[in-house]
Amino acid sequence: MSWIARAASPNSLRVFEAAARHLSFTAAARELRSTQSAVSQQIRTLEENLGLALFERIYRGVRLTEAGQALFVSVQEGFATIDRTIDRLQHRHRHPHVNILTDFSFAAYWLMPRLPRFRELHPDIDVRIVTNQGVLDWRAQEVDIAIMFCDERALASGIPLLLNEDVFPVCSPGFLQRYGPVDDLEALSKAPLLTLTADQGQSWLDWPSYFEQLAGVNYLESSELTFNNYTLLIQAAIAGQGIAMGWRGLVDDMLDNGMLVGLPELGLCTQRGYGLIDGRPEVAGEAKQALQAWVLDCASAGAA
Repeated sequence: MSWIARAASPNSLRVFEAAARHLSFTAAARELRSTQSAVSQQIRTLEENLGLALFERIYRGVRLTEAGQALFVSVQEGFATIDRTIDRLQHRHRHPHVNILTDFSFAAYWLMPRLPRFRELHPDIDVRIVTNQGVLDWRAQEVDIAIMFCDERALASGIPLLLNEDVFPVCSPGFLQRYGPVDDLEALSKAPLLTLTADQGQSWLDWPSYFEQLAGVNYLESSELTFNNYTLLIQAAIAGQGIAMGWRGLVDDMLDNGMLVGLPELGLCTQRGYGLIDGRPEVAGEAKQALQAWVLDCASAGAA
């Protein structure tokens, strides 16, 4: 035990926190079911042990010194952290939970719209979503399930496929009226394009690889507005700033409600896509199995 711990015991800090919050030894004593003299003695002992004046005694009350104010902030933060940890541990004991790791776009456009149905089916299971737009390393985190973009080799290893990389250009109706028609690759190559960066080694399609696969050559002529977040990119497309690469399965709702217009005749499908990975196969649990089965059912329904 350190000298500071001996000088400021948890009980003395609790008394100090109550007195500082109320700015009254009498009110603190009432809250703690103690006496004013006992609280005053506790504060005096704490000040002597720390070698600091924490309160200024004024007429009919007290006020915090500069040192007292600094200690009060830290003590409140510390007690709040302890309370949150205890609540979380008790909640975890009462409710099984599953941690899902995925990227922003899949979480926002595929998982979140469907998740209320899972919660209706399994109200006792807590689902925690962790998102990252970069390369997802589920091994380095406390992850039960990872839903990540996989290349052909990963999917061939037996990872269940949830969503194929089936892409086509999308834009707002207003943009198409101003720049249209965009009915071939040449017209598309000259339009303002919105692109998602793949600067961390992701293997999803970008515009150069899209043109390369469809036309055998990258004759991209227009400038690109680049984003590192797909949700921001789609918002830019909705705002009429350019043409985005839309994923079937992610942009469907925005196509249905008319926020976006698709150009499926310029579509491209690859052998890559989102796969479902068991982040901790050595740990069996009913909650994790229930969520895995539900995700696979949703994917099958969408494919059908």
